[in-house]
Amino acid sequence: MGNQALLACGMAAGPLFTLAYLLEGTSHVDYHPFRHPVSSLSLGRAGWVQTVNFLLAGLLSLLFAAALWHVGPSRWGALLIGVWAVGLLGAGAFRTDPVSGYPPGTPEQLQRHTRAGGLHDLFSLIGFLALTVACFVFALSHSPGWAIYSIASGVLFATTMALASAAFSQNERWVDLGGLIQRVSLTIGWAWQTLLALHILHT
Repeated sequence: MGNQALLACGMAAGPLFTLAYLLEGTSHVDYHPFRHPVSSLSLGRAGWVQTVNFLLAGLLSLLFAAALWHVGPSRWGALLIGVWAVGLLGAGAFRTDPVSGYPPGTPEQLQRHTRAGGLHDLFSLIGFLALTVACFVFALSHSPGWAIYSIASGVLFATTMALASAAFSQNERWVDLGGLIQRVSLTIGWAWQTLLALHILHT
């Protein structure tokens, strides 16, 4: 597979991931997108769909990282995108724990994580941190306009993810908006990756 095709994988990962979880969110009974995290879609009978969604996004992002290693302006940036991809793969391999009362009948927050749930959170955190740092690393490699956009994306991605984490920890101020905040954060991150791939593809 040529580098152009691998860069195209980076462009496709975010839109496909987003479309999949938006469609899934409409088909899960008692699932509330404003309140519940995307990861909760992996719970229940049809949870395998979101699991595949994580794995596919991770694989496409990993292929993108391989292209960046060969043609991108920063190998450190390529490594960080690779870590982000591994975070997605780990999030798919290990199923999240219930949170915020979903699925119905589960507590708002478990007192103890299961091993799989703990690993899911760990891989997710590592991935989120890697993508945040990648925004700043790639800000150094392009035009001033791109630098400003990348820095703003990194700051906003990290800030909204922190707010979403507080919501899923049952912070009273944010708990009912945790899913919405997380979706805003994911949109910021995926949009940045998509535009990075497009930018490099046309330079």
